[in-house]
Amino acid sequence: MALELEGTLRQKLAVQSGQSARGAWAKQEFVLEFPDGNYSSQACFTAWGQDKVQELAKYREGDRVKVSFNLKSREYNGRWYNDLQMWKIAPAIPQQTAPAAPSYPAPSVPPAVPQAPSPSLADMPAESGGTDDDLPF
Repeated sequence: MALELEGTLRQKLAVQSGQSARGAWAKQEFVLEFPDGNYSSQACFTAWGQDKVQELAKYREGDRVKVSFNLKSREYNGRWYNDLQMWKIAPAIPQQTAPAAPSYPAPSVPPAVPQAPSPSLADMPAESGGTDDDLPF
């Protein structure tokens, strides 16, 4: 199962190495802090193999990285242990914001043309007391 997580490299632990029946081995654990809802969480990952340890060495604590990893579990003496095995680490791509709207020069506004004022109540004809209406209906 391949997963990816983006966050801040918080801590790199010491490189561990040794010799086994299959040859030399090396591993390095590191802590990644990542956003989890309103809070941040931390997870400890393992870089297995000399090539992965060298890849991790390119990054410093505080760097934003994107970690690709596999989630593995194993049982030992009736207890289960989880391991987050990194197989790739890369710089995090900054989140892209919406592109800024292009700025255009402000349109030129023609000078205001003087307009006649709106009619007021004083401009209305006075009512005549008769039934002489000039309405056609």
